[in-house]
Amino acid sequence: MAKGLVTLFGGSGFIGRYAARTLVKAGYRVRVAVRRPHLAGDVRLAGAPGWVDIVQANVRDKPSVAQAIDGADAVVNLVGILYEKGRQSFEAAQRDGAINVAEACRDAGIDRLVHMSAIGADAGASADYAETKGEAETAIREILPSAIILRPSIVFGPEDDFFNRFAAMASHPISTVAPFLPAIGGGSTKVQPVYAGDVADAIANAVAREEASGKTFELGGPSTYTFKELYGFIGETIARKRYALPLPFFVAKPLGLTFGTLFRYVWPLSSGILGAPPITGDQVEMLKSDNVVSEGALTLADLGVTELETVEAIVPSYLYRFRPYGQYHQKSETA
Repeated sequence: MAKGLVTLFGGSGFIGRYAARTLVKAGYRVRVAVRRPHLAGDVRLAGAPGWVDIVQANVRDKPSVAQAIDGADAVVNLVGILYEKGRQSFEAAQRDGAINVAEACRDAGIDRLVHMSAIGADAGASADYAETKGEAETAIREILPSAIILRPSIVFGPEDDFFNRFAAMASHPISTVAPFLPAIGGGSTKVQPVYAGDVADAIANAVAREEASGKTFELGGPSTYTFKELYGFIGETIARKRYALPLPFFVAKPLGLTFGTLFRYVWPLSSGILGAPPITGDQVEMLKSDNVVSEGALTLADLGVTELETVEAIVPSYLYRFRPYGQYHQKSETA
C-alpha cells in the first residue's frame, strides 16, 4: 500500500525524474505538477500504472498550485532556473513561485514541504540567482517553519548541464584548433558535485523523516574539485586534452551580461531554439565564491544518505559519446 501522496513541482526536470522514481520506490504515489504536461509523459515510467499522475500547474499561478496540492500528504518544490528568458525571471520562478507553494501548503494544512534551494543562497548576494534563492528561504521559514530546505552543490548525472556542456565544448571542431576551455577567474573556484540519485534519496528521506522538519541541509558529493581539475578530468575521460585558459572576472562579466541579456530578450534566443547561453553575468558573479558544503552544516549523512556516488564512477559512463570514436575509442589517444 502507498504511504501517501506527494505533489512534485518541477518533476519533469533533471532532478525531478530521479526524485519521482525514488519516491515511488519508497512507497509514495507521486503527482507531478508541471507547466507543460504534454512534454512530461515519460515521467509516468517512474512507477507502475496508478503510481504517477501528471497535472498542469505553474508556480506563478496560485490557483493552479492550490489545485495541484489538493489531497497531498507532502509537497516537494524543485522549480528553479539557471538563466532568465522571457517571463521566466529568477524573481518569478525562484522567489515568488516558492512563496506561492509555501502559502498553499500552509492554507491546506500540509506541514511537510521539501524545498530545493542551492548552496550559496543568500538574500544579500550580489548574484540574482543566489539572492532570490535566499529570499525564498527566508519567506518559506516565515510562512511554514516546518519546511525542509535542501541546498545542493552542482548536481551531476547523464542528463546534467555541467559535465555534458564542457565535454561538448571540448569536442567542438574549434576546440581542436584552439584546445582551450575558458577558466573564469583562473579556474580556482571549488565545487562539490553531487550525484542526482543521491539528491533524490535525500528528497525521499526528507519527506519521510519527522526529525528533518524545519531543518536546512547542504548536499555535496564525497570530493571537492577546482574547475581546472574538472577540466583535466573531462579531457582525460573523452580523450581530448584541453587546457584551462584563464579568463579574468572583469573580462568574463561583461561577456556574461551580454549573453544573458540576448538570451532573455532576443528571439529566437529566448525561445530556446539555440539552447542556453554559454555564460551569464549572474553565473560569473557566483563563480567568485566556492560552491561547497559549509563547515558545521547538516549534510546528506544527516538524512541517512551515506554511500555517495563519485564523479569518477558515474561521469565516464555518459561522457564516452564525446570521444573521437565514441565508446570504441582508446583512452590513451588524444585529439
